[in-house]
Amino acid sequence: MFWAIASGAIDTRGFQFQQVLQDIQTLNEWALGGRLEVTAISLHAYPFVQERYALLPHGASIGSGYGPVIVASERLSLEQLRAVEIAVPGRMTTAFLTTRLALGEFRSREVPFDLIIEEVTSGRAGAGLVIHEGQLTYEGLGLVKVLDLGEWWLLETGLPLPLGVNVARRDLGERLPDLSDVLLASIRAGLRNRDQAMRYAMRFGRGIDFALADRFVGMYVNELTCDYGEEGRQAVEELLRRGEAIGAFPDPVRVDFVS
Repeated sequence: MFWAIASGAIDTRGFQFQQVLQDIQTLNEWALGGRLEVTAISLHAYPFVQERYALLPHGASIGSGYGPVIVASERLSLEQLRAVEIAVPGRMTTAFLTTRLALGEFRSREVPFDLIIEEVTSGRAGAGLVIHEGQLTYEGLGLVKVLDLGEWWLLETGLPLPLGVNVARRDLGERLPDLSDVLLASIRAGLRNRDQAMRYAMRFGRGIDFALADRFVGMYVNELTCDYGEEGRQAVEELLRRGEAIGAFPDPVRVDFVS
C-alpha cells in the first residue's frame, strides 16, 4: 500500500512521508500517545484513541469468512480451549477482542506475534492466537486449527471481520481529506501494479517466500481495502458495539470516518 508513495508514482500533494515499520501491538501503544500522524492500528484499539484519531475510509484489513486462527498441537473443544493458556499477540489487537467475544473469559499471555507458533509447538502454551502469515504456515508445523475467528464471526453476524484499520490524527485539520485522497491513490496504484508493489514490500519481509506473501496480501489488500463499503462499515459498527457490550472499552464508542 506504500509502494506508490515511496517510489514517487503518485502526486503526494505537498505531503512528506516517512515510512515507520513496527508490529501492530507497538503501533497500538504508540497511538495511545498520538505519536504518529497517520498509522495502522487494530480496530480494537480505535475506541482508546478516538478523541485523537479519525478512521480513514480505506487501508483496512478485512477478512471475508477468514481471519486470525487459534491453533494447538491437538484438537480441542471450546470448553477445553478456555481451560488452557493461549499465547496472544497483544491485548489491544482485534484478534484478542474477537477471541473474547467467541470464548468469553480465557487465560492468555502476550507473546510477540512471530513467536506464537513456537510457543505452541514447544508446549510452553496450550494454544496460540495466530495473525499475519502464520495463518498460512501453522499446518506445516504440526499444528491444527481449533477456531477460525473469521469463520466464527461470519456465522455469528453474516459480516466480514475488520481487523486492522488506518487512522489519521485529527489535528491535521482541514488537510485530512487531501491526505486521505493521497493514501487512497497509493493503495489503488499498488493494486494496479501488484508485482512492483509486492517486490517493494518483500524488502521488509521476514524470510517468507514471494508466493506465500502474495497469497497473504491477496487475503487482506483488495477492493475492501480501497473502501469499506456499506457492509464493511456495518461490520465495524457491529464489532465495536459488541466490544462495548462486554466492557472492552473505557468510553462509549464514536465511529468517525474522514469524509
